[in-house]
Amino acid sequence: MTTNGTVAPHGGTLVNLLAQQAEAERLTLEAGNYPELAVNHRELSDLELLAVGALSPLTGFQGERDYHSILDTMHLENGLAWTIPVTLSLTAEEVKRIGGAGAVTLTSHEGGDPLAVLEVSEVFKRDREKEARGVFQTEDLEHPGVKALHDAGDYCLAGVVQVIRLPQHHDFARYRLTPAETRAEFAERGWRTVVGFQTRNPIHRAHEYIQKCALEIVDGLLVHPLMGATKGDDVPADVRMRCYEALFDGYYPKDRAMVTVFPAAMRYAGPKEAIWHAICRKNYGCTHFIVGRDHAGVGRYYGTYDAQKIFEKFEPGELGVMPLMFEHSFWCNRCEGMASPKTCPHAEEDRVSLSGTGVREMLRKGERPPQEFSRPEVADILIEAMRERAE
Repeated sequence: MTTNGTVAPHGGTLVNLLAQQAEAERLTLEAGNYPELAVNHRELSDLELLAVGALSPLTGFQGERDYHSILDTMHLENGLAWTIPVTLSLTAEEVKRIGGAGAVTLTSHEGGDPLAVLEVSEVFKRDREKEARGVFQTEDLEHPGVKALHDAGDYCLAGVVQVIRLPQHHDFARYRLTPAETRAEFAERGWRTVVGFQTRNPIHRAHEYIQKCALEIVDGLLVHPLMGATKGDDVPADVRMRCYEALFDGYYPKDRAMVTVFPAAMRYAGPKEAIWHAICRKNYGCTHFIVGRDHAGVGRYYGTYDAQKIFEKFEPGELGVMPLMFEHSFWCNRCEGMASPKTCPHAEEDRVSLSGTGVREMLRKGERPPQEFSRPEVADILIEAMRERAE
């Protein structure tokens, strides 16, 4: 525990790479002397996570030795648990342009003023096949994470970063709390134990049920929706946020639950991403982390509960955050309440279970799914969003 009662960050130190005003001004002037590198959308999210300490103890983009250690052992070279390399891609042309520069200025792919200065420690060639297998457990280009990996450059640029300013966001300003700020909020509320919930989808009754089950054993709940890059067919971020607001307004205790934004890009790496998400949430101050069915999965690349089983590969206490494992939840008409296979003895026909395709079809027709599946307020928001998109 830290001095204010929150859990210690991964590696023991909460990193802050964001320069103060005078230093930021100096770095801005200095940045004009270095080659520029435009950072893509996904790696821009990683830069923001590095800057605010969500990826503590990392202080920059990782080098070759850590890269291979993570893929081989799920640990950094120093032995600390870590499952997904955090790298900055370069094309062969960019390698030539940067040459032997000791530092590089990082900018957004959308243009604008410098974001950070990276002190170059090395450039190395990535092993795409090894990385695909080590992170995504497949080399299939139909997998969105593997596709993004193959679209990235052949080389990686490593080094410590000094961040001049965070990437600019025009949405969800009041929800964009850094790890230091969520920790301060937890301390202010007197929460010594906090459970984090990762989501990239609207929250339906099953999600609400497992969140509230977890909330029975901890002081507070952090619903932490991912707001970086996702697949094109995922529900848009602004629509999801309206759903969260509707639920928090009507169904969650305001002194025991809060929602803030997680500015990461989605990898769809299943088990490896479940560990990575848990570590990140520990850095935000969570002591517990919910791991449900097919966490961070996509398609049929991972087993239903592989993201839970991977936690068994780490020594007790090694991750420093307690996973809470939940099976698929549903409404049971005979139980007359929410349940899971662990608690419900009844047959499938007694359970309210809908496929994602079935739900989307109902919403497109303007029909609410059963209230046992989705709160009507959430359904109405999704129906309206689909109507606006169709128009």
